[in-house]
Amino acid sequence: MKGILLSLVSLFYGTIYSQNPYEPDFSKPKKINHYKLVWNDEFNYNGKPDSTKWIYEYGFVRNEELQWYQPKNATCKNGVLLIEGRREIVQNPNYVAISSDWKENREHAYYTSASLKTEGLASWKYGVFEIRARIDSTLSSWPAIWTLGNNNPWPANGEIDIMEFYIKNNEQSILANAAWLGKYPRIVWDSKVIPLAYFLKKDPDWVKKFHIWRMEWDQNSIKIYIDNELINKISQKKAKNPDGFKPFNQEHYLLLNLAIGSNGGDPTDSKFPISYEVDYARIYQKE
Repeated sequence: MKGILLSLVSLFYGTIYSQNPYEPDFSKPKKINHYKLVWNDEFNYNGKPDSTKWIYEYGFVRNEELQWYQPKNATCKNGVLLIEGRREIVQNPNYVAISSDWKENREHAYYTSASLKTEGLASWKYGVFEIRARIDSTLSSWPAIWTLGNNNPWPANGEIDIMEFYIKNNEQSILANAAWLGKYPRIVWDSKVIPLAYFLKKDPDWVKKFHIWRMEWDQNSIKIYIDNELINKISQKKAKNPDGFKPFNQEHYLLLNLAIGSNGGDPTDSKFPISYEVDYARIYQKE
């Protein structure tokens, strides 16, 4: 049965490249039958991420997380995009002591990281998204691979979390989600939560290795895989806002970020820097 499944995977995805799971993969993007590669970044260069493909988020952004986002925490070397979470003090230029806004009433950030996105540069409607990455399970680490729709404010624009890693149900977990607007002010989440222990039981070295997160997205469904294991399937029929708008029938842009704290846990006793390595990001669409 295993051999049959591998043959079926090979038939759909073309050549399966063997690679060392502990190292970056420098092979050319594989071919997927009936699909073409429309966008990719292999990160096989040194220096800052390609400015024609990525822009940055700055400062305090969301979820009352602890990190200050800044470009200098992202660099490309040794075949990967390295995003580092660091313990360092940054003064908040937007500080207002009497403000009730959490983005303003913190005089300093005590942690820094980076968040990159393709917003305004590239976005896609449907396709196969494949991202190979290695995450850090240090307490407080919250890496993510996700997309947001171009139109409407969140959550009406739709969010797809191809990968999130944080504490859920008191356990460090891998999540695969989609979110959209329900009846105001409700947010609808279609979420699959798998404890990290599930993966470690199968492979004690799981967090030391690169893994492939894949999304297959079309007009019918959104399927999210880890290393060819189906994690979540979201039906397009139910994914619509109260006004009838379907947020996953529009173009989305890609985000890669490493948050610190909040759902990731308390970083007080954690060892820094925390590393999040992305080997490549590839997007295919039907020919």
